[in-house]
Amino acid sequence: MIGITVQENESIDKALKRFKKKYERSGILKEFKKRTFYVKPSIKKRMDRLKAIRRAHRMDYLNNQ
Repeated sequence: MIGITVQENESIDKALKRFKKKYERSGILKEFKKRTFYVKPSIKKRMDRLKAIRRAHRMDYLNNQ
């Protein structure tokens, strides 16, 4: 459960902005979207493999600059 404490003399807008940042960083929405539909294990493996390849290409690109 995510929560923030609103400090004295803090506007609601600032508190809401802090809450949104905390919510986004926690990855709750990402986890929810991932769990909304079933992904077959074979497709999950394929996606993970492609993700690893992309990550390796990105690291290789950054190291060669």
